Amino acid sequence: MPVVNYPGQITVINSALDAKKALRYLSSLPAVGFDTETRPTFHRGKLNKVALIQIYAPTRCFLFRINQIGLTDEMVDFLESPTTAKIGVSLHDDFRNLNKIRQVNPKAEIDLQLLVKDYHIRDNSLQRIYAIVFGERISKSQRLTNWEAESLTESQQIYASIDAWACYKLYHYLIAGKFHPEESPYAIEPEPTAEQDQQ
Repeated sequence: MPVVNYPGQITVINSALDAKKALRYLSSLPAVGFDTETRPTFHRGKLNKVALIQIYAPTRCFLFRINQIGLTDEMVDFLESPTTAKIGVSLHDDFRNLNKIRQVNPKAEIDLQLLVKDYHIRDNSLQRIYAIVFGERISKSQRLTNWEAESLTESQQIYASIDAWACYKLYHYLIAGKFHPEESPYAIEPEPTAEQDQQ
């Protein structure tokens, strides 16, 4: 499959003031793409905290460097807001890890792992879901890089932005009725109901 190219802009947020301004804008939107990144660890029993929160709005992804600015009051308010939907994959894991930094009670979560079941997609990873729907491959080459580095490389910024953007794109494509499982070579036939089994 061809590799995905990120089409949007990127803004890196590494100060509390910039975070406040960005979150004021994001809070005005009905839905955003959402993801997090954590510095990998190669030692058993050691777990690092979330270093980056990626939030995609139309045309732009905001990369909040949580390891530098912390989980601010404005970010917590945004995550707990019921008016802006946060679209992601395995959101339970993201918020469980964020709760290791600060207590967050997220609202308006839309987990694509649950949504895609209505489209006969049983794969759970963002990479596989995106490939099934769009026939393109999301590269994972930057996944194990250092997300706590003093500055993020261009490759890291693009990688992180793609995940949040892909969630946003998938959600709107699916709810618009543009994906037809019966036309996809990857879709799985739905399991028969008990009534159908008896016929």
